[in-house]
Order: sequence, then C-alpha cells, then structure tokens
Amino acid sequence: MRVRGIMGRGMRTALVAISVGLAAVPAGLSAQETTAGPASPEHAAVIDAILADSKFEAAVAELDREHDQWVANIIELTEIPSPPFKEAARAQAYADKFRQLGLADVGIDAEGNVLGLREGTGNSDRLIVVSAHMDTVFPEGTPIKVRREGDRLYAPGVGDDTSGLATQLSLINALNVAGIEPQDDILFVGTVGEEGLGDLRGVRHLFTEDEYKDRISAFYSLDGGSEGGFTTGGVGSKRYRLTFSGPGGHSFGAFGLVNPMSALSQAVVNLYSVPVPQTPKTTYSASVVGGGTSVNAIPRDVWLEVDMRSVSAAELAKLEQAFLSGVDSAVNAENAARSTAEGQVTVDKKVVGDRPAGQTDPNADIVAFATAAYLSEGITPQYGSGSTDSNVAMSLGIPAVTLPRVAEGGRGHSVDEWVGIEKTGSVRIRKLDLLSILAVAGYRP
Repeated sequence: MRVRGIMGRGMRTALVAISVGLAAVPAGLSAQETTAGPASPEHAAVIDAILADSKFEAAVAELDREHDQWVANIIELTEIPSPPFKEAARAQAYADKFRQLGLADVGIDAEGNVLGLREGTGNSDRLIVVSAHMDTVFPEGTPIKVRREGDRLYAPGVGDDTSGLATQLSLINALNVAGIEPQDDILFVGTVGEEGLGDLRGVRHLFTEDEYKDRISAFYSLDGGSEGGFTTGGVGSKRYRLTFSGPGGHSFGAFGLVNPMSALSQAVVNLYSVPVPQTPKTTYSASVVGGGTSVNAIPRDVWLEVDMRSVSAAELAKLEQAFLSGVDSAVNAENAARSTAEGQVTVDKKVVGDRPAGQTDPNADIVAFATAAYLSEGITPQYGSGSTDSNVAMSLGIPAVTLPRVAEGGRGHSVDEWVGIEKTGSVRIRKLDLLSILAVAGYRP
C-alpha cells in the first residue's frame, strides 16, 4: 500500500459529532421523498464524458456479460447465514471474494468488517468508501434457502443487503476488466451491525478506529431497494430498554402493593401524549414488552423497549428528554398511589440503540453526480431519509448517499423478502451506480 498524507480532519471531534449529529433535514424533506431538480451543466458534462469513454463502455459490457454471476453471488451469499452479531461466516466468504478480485490489503477488522482497497492513480489523497452490510435481521436458526421464480429471488435477507454485497462484487469486477483507474482510492467494505441492535457498530468502527478513518472523503452505501431512490438524510434514533421492578406478591393477598406493570403502562401513556412535529418527521413507538411470573402474581420485574426517531438531532433530543421525564413521572405516580410497605417501584433505563441523525447537502458533488447519472437514463431520482450506514458519515459532515442496489424488491425484513433480477433493469442500476461513483472518485477520461 502506498504511503499517503493524512487529510487532517482530526475526525472533527468525531465522537462528539456521532452523538450530536447535524441539524434538521431541510423543511419539507422529512422522511418523505422529494424529486430531483435538473443536474448542473458541470456535473452533467462530467457524466456525459464518462458515458462516452471506451473503457466505461467496456465496463458496462462486462456488467451485462456477468449478470448471471451477479445472480449466483446473491444466492451464494444469502445462503450463508448472517444473523445479528454473528456475521463471521459470511465475512470470511466475502473476504475470499475480495481477494479473488485482486483488491489490496484485504482483511477483516476488529469489529468484523471486511475491507479491500482498490488503489487509484496516486494523484489524490482522497478515499472513497463503497459499502454494503453483511448482517440480516433474521435470528440464528432461520431457514434460508433461495427460491427463484422467474425474474425474482425469494429468501430472508436476499435483498437487504445481500444484493448490495453482490452489486459491490459486480462493480469491482467491471472496473478490473475495463482497466478503469480513477484518481481516488476506493475502499470497498462489507459492514457488520447495520440492522437493529447492531446500532451501526461496523461503520462506527470504520470512522473511529480503522486505519483509513481520517482519509474518507465520500461514503456510499449500496442499500436502496428501488430504482432511483436515494437516501440523502439520516434518520437518527434512540432506543431504550426499561426494566421496572417492585416487591411483587400474591395478586389477591398482596393487593394494594405497588405494581411495576402499572408504572410501565403509565409510561407508555405518557409517551403517547408527547407532541412531535410532522416536519422534521419525528416518531416514537412502544414496541416490545415482557416480564411477570404468573397470572396470579404481582410481577417483580417487567420490561419495555421503545424506539424514537427523527431526521433532526435537535428534535430527537427533545423527544428523548420528554420520554425520560414521562418515565420518571410514571414511577413516582405509582409509588404515590399504592403501598410501598414492601418496597418501591424503580426503573432501570438502558440505552440499546443510538443512531446519529444527519443530512448530505443536496448540492454536494456526491448527490449532483448521482442525479446527473440517473437522469442520463431518464430516471428521476427521489431523495428521502432513512436509517442506513450512511448516517454516521452524514453526522460527521462527510458527504454520503445510499444508492439503489437493485431495480426492484419488496417484503424487506420478512421471510418472503424478494428482489428482482430481470437483466436489463438490474444492469442499468449497476451501470448508474458505477457511473456515479467514478465521477466522485475523480475519473476523467
């Protein structure tokens, strides 16, 4: 690996930025989609020049030729289980594929991410990250066998984000075959911990611990499931697991003692009385409950999991404080309403998820080049907000966008999840993603 100068970002006080995030998504964007405007003449000219390049034409021809291999990679990787926090088997297989494609410095980092470098011409200190996540939402033991019906593949996790992993491999292969060398180095990454309680642990590690952390200038996540859908806003989230405890007792004999179930119930009622803005979109959900020992016993312990989200870091912080205040109020009310002779109700508040909010400037090159690329095929991009690996980059002020990985798909996070593999549309998505990435990576034929 060549020795490069560090860009001197100092991570922009990285850990603070990850916690705080950026301000709200611009008014009107929220989590709904907005339509792209026309691309600037400068960005469109770069896209046109790359489209006319013979090497890029060769890359597109290779994307078309190896379409069946792209499908085969989706099937192979999907059938390697990758449940939350247990991505190791898939990571080993993915690292092997990086090595087969000739990437440099291929390895698995301390958090479990797979990394491989494709070096540029050496005329730039910039590093562009292209990523897809290896984990799925499905727990260990979930039966996973891909079923093909016509131009669709069905299986748990076949789309989110296994098709993104296969798309990365397709792009690397096309670059190799065509001999394309952009100015910037491109770091391809298979991340861990994108889903659920993984809490973006893989990409957090990339930006705070890995050797490349101070060089990252732009970040792509291949994790979109529809043609032309871009994620340019990062929806932040706070997730809590609350455990309410009390003395417990017989439901008849100890009637009148404080009951942690009552405090939990009131905490939910209090949460659902919190007003939140529609723009920037801010939401909450009391999602999972459990506890107790018997129908004829006052429970000693009950628990509740809560999810709160916003495209605005400020609104998310306000909601969190209102929620926590409501929890304390519910506990105090229960202890005041019933007997504490055997002990009081208490609550343990544990943060189980903390994803930063952020926003990529709609005028940034990373957005403008993607817009121009997709418009070149008559596809009008739709900009929206979501929770993806791009959140961390956005919260640090690093331009990031989540691009489509397939032309169509559906039933994400369900056992009958599917992706479309019709050749023309699928190749077009990979072509436009490659076109967008090359423009940002400084490829100028």
